[in-house]
Amino acid sequence: MGRDGWSRRRFARALAGTAAVAALPAATACDDAPPPGAATGSATPDTPGTGTAAARQERRSSGRRPLYLGTYTSARGGGRGIGMAVYDTRTGRITGEGTLSGVGDPSYLAVHPDGRTLYAVNEREDGAVTAVRTADRTVLGSRSTGGAGPCHLSVHPGGRWLLSANYTSGSVAVHPIDGSGALGERTGLVTHSRPAPGPGRRGPHAHQVVTSPDGGHVLAVDLGTDTVHSYRLDGDRGTLTEVAQAHTRPGAGPRHLTFHPAGRYAYLANELDNTVAVCAYDPETGRLGIGEPQSTGTGPGTSYPAQFAVTADGSYAYLANRGDDSLTRYAVQADGARLRLLDTVAAGGEFPRQIALSPEGTLLFAANQRSGTVSVFHVDQDSGALRSAGEPFASPVAVCALPL
Repeated sequence: MGRDGWSRRRFARALAGTAAVAALPAATACDDAPPPGAATGSATPDTPGTGTAAARQERRSSGRRPLYLGTYTSARGGGRGIGMAVYDTRTGRITGEGTLSGVGDPSYLAVHPDGRTLYAVNEREDGAVTAVRTADRTVLGSRSTGGAGPCHLSVHPGGRWLLSANYTSGSVAVHPIDGSGALGERTGLVTHSRPAPGPGRRGPHAHQVVTSPDGGHVLAVDLGTDTVHSYRLDGDRGTLTEVAQAHTRPGAGPRHLTFHPAGRYAYLANELDNTVAVCAYDPETGRLGIGEPQSTGTGPGTSYPAQFAVTADGSYAYLANRGDDSLTRYAVQADGARLRLLDTVAAGGEFPRQIALSPEGTLLFAANQRSGTVSVFHVDQDSGALRSAGEPFASPVAVCALPL
């Protein structure tokens, strides 16, 4: 996320002021988390009994769904682990349910396709990924990512592999997932050794790794080299083989790529030059064609666009703008090939780091890092317009909100 020579959080602090997070300490991976295979994590519910499986089933049947919150545990004013909450699917109201401790610096979260296991990066110098069983909130263990500062992870659609991006060391790791959801030893690690870093940057910075909707290719977005790498994943060995590269204009700083549900186009947020781009994707070759830069709707200056979210029907796309504290709404046209800027609305907090739509697509969540809040918006199903669902929910150094 930052310019070369700065940690991701040091850069955020310079942008966001004294309320932003402190720099990463020099620590071993997950030094406050259990070793692989241990189950020492514990949830601290706000109300006795709210963490039971029966209680969670009752909430689901009554329109209340789980919400997991990522933070930095080593940051000044940060959280103590993964935040546990529920949200009302009708009103959008969030209710806290305590914290799952024993998971260090869980800055990004993802869930297994079967919903039974939650995964978190441990964004530290000695990077790791951690698995948590959702039924009883048991920590299933952590594994090294083989790199520094992992900031993103995703589960391959088949559910057998966990992919993670090491920002500081510019590499992508693969871990096997067993039948219980636990992680095995790393099977793959690729470092982005080419092309040369972009202007003002000294090395690669892998910021995201995601699988194409057809499951055929793994794409890694590298902010440091202005490149999106396409890989083939060996489904038996869990290794990655590069098949293509796509390059933005120098200095763009690509951060996050989000696919249109039809799978032939994707939308790229460029952090450093305040632009977005529509990308054409070829499922046969894995090649990505990056289109011309487009406006974020935030005016002149750099607003550090963070992440896209696209509605399930592919009609609308939303972009989080951290510097502008806003959310941009686009109409998706031509079967995904075009974005038409509609408007921007206030994010309801400072420095919206990440956004996510609820599974039903009726709510949008924004994790606001600097203000330590999560904002919720109702999504109009006809126009895609966003309407605030009320006062934001307080969550220390909120950097990820994952609604299930």
